[in-house]
Amino acid sequence: MLSFSIIITVSIFFMGIVVRTKSLASGRKGPGVMQPIKDIIRLLRKGAVFSTTTSYIFRIAPSIYLASILMAILMLPHGNLPGFISFGGDFVMFAYILGMGKFMMIIASLDTGSSFEGMGASREALFSMLIEPAFFIVMGSLALFTGHTSFYDIFSTLHFGSHISYLIGTLAAFVLVFVAMIENSRMPVDDPKTHLELTMIHEVMVLDNSGFDLGMILYATPLKFVMYGTLIANFFIGELPLQWSIPVFFIIQFVFAVTIGIIESFSARFRMSHNPQFIFILTSVSLLIFFGVLLVLGKFI
Repeated sequence: MLSFSIIITVSIFFMGIVVRTKSLASGRKGPGVMQPIKDIIRLLRKGAVFSTTTSYIFRIAPSIYLASILMAILMLPHGNLPGFISFGGDFVMFAYILGMGKFMMIIASLDTGSSFEGMGASREALFSMLIEPAFFIVMGSLALFTGHTSFYDIFSTLHFGSHISYLIGTLAAFVLVFVAMIENSRMPVDDPKTHLELTMIHEVMVLDNSGFDLGMILYATPLKFVMYGTLIANFFIGELPLQWSIPVFFIIQFVFAVTIGIIESFSARFRMSHNPQFIFILTSVSLLIFFGVLLVLGKFI
């Protein structure tokens, strides 16, 4: 449960660091680090309003969405400590637990009967489908590299011993950073602050949500960011003792949040038609990781 506890702790500050970085990059003072979580707490104290055209699916979807992310977090290890849920092939369940939560949000947006929200749901489903191969190729390559299929065994036995293996780790971290951004519908795929109909993805899906439900949906974003940041952190934690691994974890999450803020500050959003090309590039990079693993293992013919 250590991993779960520190992920929840970091999620409280994560989006505040991102927003603060973006403010400083644009020459503004900006809100405090705690402002995003304060906004979420204010929403959680409010009641939700439901349209008469919606069914029970719309009401339960935010709870299932947040619960799916929390369950996925329980599978993540911290160095030599396994996750609360750990078994062979758990990274497959990890991906599809998250997929179930996203599926519920997609059908909830369709349940409103709005073609506008249906447009956003279609885009969300498309980009999630396109990014899935990149994640599985990265994790499958690491499983092949280590000979294990669970998060805990993969990261606890992952040792870099050559220039190619260091390149593999760097590319894997690069892919996971952009997987996190695409999964959260952030720049350069989507701008969470925009309300332009032709470019909205995630924001248009939750226009009918309010109060407590909207608070859960908004809190899911920092949780998912820190979740993917935990996967990246496990590349560097290795077999460090707790007195070192926990500070290293917080430092990596801080660097990850600052990196997200810088990317969103200095990268322009792609045209909607270019987003699939960008996602396919990540899949190509993940294939380089796979070929690098084959090269290290001497199986590349």
